[in-house]
Amino acid sequence: MATTQKVVTHLWFDDDAEAAAKFYTSLLPNSKIESVTYFDRAKNLYGVVFTLSGQEYRALNAGPTYKLSPAVSLWVKCDDQKELDRIWNAILENGGKEQACGWVQDKWGLSWQVHPAVLDAMISDPDEEKRNRVLQAVWGMIKIDLATLEKAYRGVAA
Repeated sequence: MATTQKVVTHLWFDDDAEAAAKFYTSLLPNSKIESVTYFDRAKNLYGVVFTLSGQEYRALNAGPTYKLSPAVSLWVKCDDQKELDRIWNAILENGGKEQACGWVQDKWGLSWQVHPAVLDAMISDPDEEKRNRVLQAVWGMIKIDLATLEKAYRGVAA
């Protein structure tokens, strides 16, 4: 795979990198497995290269020495509530766990922040009151509800 991407996220898995990559690429459009590399003829997986929404990632089967943690997460900008719900629910249905403020952890331990794309503009708004209302709404949620965020942004009582 030829890429102009200079920095690539590399994920460490105990022994399930290929399954994780297959699941991750099922979640987002313009995503696919690019290559799989094996250690030996017995097909013991070494690593996998995949893209998520056109961005390259690499994953490695390297044993239980290190675990994924919320210290690194994937922030997914969803176009609407339907897309947000689809991704969130897919992660949960595949063994994930809900966290707070739009975070969900998949069964491999990778944390995902699943948010509407408009949240960036809301929390960057120069109007401090709008920003604070939106942040307060986010902090009170598990899965993000776009309609509730929009009401908070506009100052409409929930």
